[in-house]
Amino acid sequence: MDYKKAGVDIEAGYKSVELMKEHIAKTMRPEVLTNIGGFSGAFSMEKFKDMEKPTLVSGTDGVGTKLKLAFLMDKHDTVGIDCVAMCVNDIACAGGEPLFFLDYIACGKNYPEKIAQIVKGVAAGCEQSGAALIGGETAEMPGFYPEDEYDLAGFAVGVVDEKDLITGKDLKAGDVLIGLASSGVHSNGFSLVRKVFDMTKESLQTYREELGMTLGEALIAPTKIYVKALKSIKDAGVRVRACSHITGGGFYENVPRMLREGTRAVIEKNSYPIPPIFDLLAKTGEIEEKMMYNTYNMGIGMIVAVDAEDVEKTMDAVRRAGETPYVVGKIEEGEKGVTLC
Repeated sequence: MDYKKAGVDIEAGYKSVELMKEHIAKTMRPEVLTNIGGFSGAFSMEKFKDMEKPTLVSGTDGVGTKLKLAFLMDKHDTVGIDCVAMCVNDIACAGGEPLFFLDYIACGKNYPEKIAQIVKGVAAGCEQSGAALIGGETAEMPGFYPEDEYDLAGFAVGVVDEKDLITGKDLKAGDVLIGLASSGVHSNGFSLVRKVFDMTKESLQTYREELGMTLGEALIAPTKIYVKALKSIKDAGVRVRACSHITGGGFYENVPRMLREGTRAVIEKNSYPIPPIFDLLAKTGEIEEKMMYNTYNMGIGMIVAVDAEDVEKTMDAVRRAGETPYVVGKIEEGEKGVTLC
C-alpha cells in the first residue's frame, strides 16, 4: 500500500503546480518577494510607508454552489474569477487596494489540467483587480469529495490609508446612490437557481431567445470585479461616503450595512434595466419580487453613496473604468434600512 493507492497522487500535484505557473506569473507585482512552490508567500510593505496610517483590510469567500454548474458544463476557467471577485470587491468597499490573493482548492481527484483551468480563472480575477496570486493550496481528498468535483475558496489582503477608509460615518440625507451594473447572478443564490431550472446539460445548452444566449452561458457569467471602478472614482477626487457590495441577501441585507444610524436608503427599482436572467428566474420559479430583491443583486453589483455635487464626476469615472453606472436612489433621514419603490 502507498499514498497513490490510497487515492492521493503526489505526482499529479507537482504537475498541477507546473501547469498553473504560467497563469500565476501574469499576476505578479514588484512587491512579491517569493516564488510559487514555497511554504509561504512574502509581500513587501515598503511601498506603503508614505501612507499616514497604512491599514490592512482583508476578505475571504468561496464560490458556493455555482460550482455545481461548472461541473455540469465542464467549464472551469471562470469560477476562479468569481472567487477573487467575492473577496476583492469587499476590500474595495472599504476603500482598499487589493494587494495579494491566496486560493484553496479541495478535490476528490487531482486532474492537473482541470486544476490549471481553475487557477487560470483565479489569475484572471487577480489581473482584473491588480492583486498578486502569491500562493495557495490544492488538497486532494479522496472519499471526501466525488472524484469529478471540487470546492474553491480564497483570501485577499489589501491596504488603505486610515483616513481613506469608507465607513459611512459621513453619510447624510441628500447623498445620491449610484449603482454599478452586474454581469448577472454573480455568485449568490445558486441553491435557489438550481431548484428553479432543470440542471441538465441539455437544459443548460439550450439557447434562450429572451437571454440572447444559452441558459448555461447566462448563469456561468463571472462576477464583476469593481476594484478599478472604485479606484477611478477616488482618482477623480470624489469621496465615497458609503459603499455596499450586493451579494447574498440582495438589497435588503446588504444596503443597510453601508448606512449609519438615522439614515435610510431609498432605491427606485425602475431606475435601471434589470437583466433578463432575473425575469426568467422569477417567472420560472414563481418567486415573489421581494424574495428576488432579498436574494439577488437584480442587476446592480455595487452601490456607492456620494455628495449630490459629485454625481457626474462619479458617473464619468465609473465609465472610464469600463463599467456602467446608474443613479438608483438617494439617502434620507429616517430609521436605518432600505426602501425599494
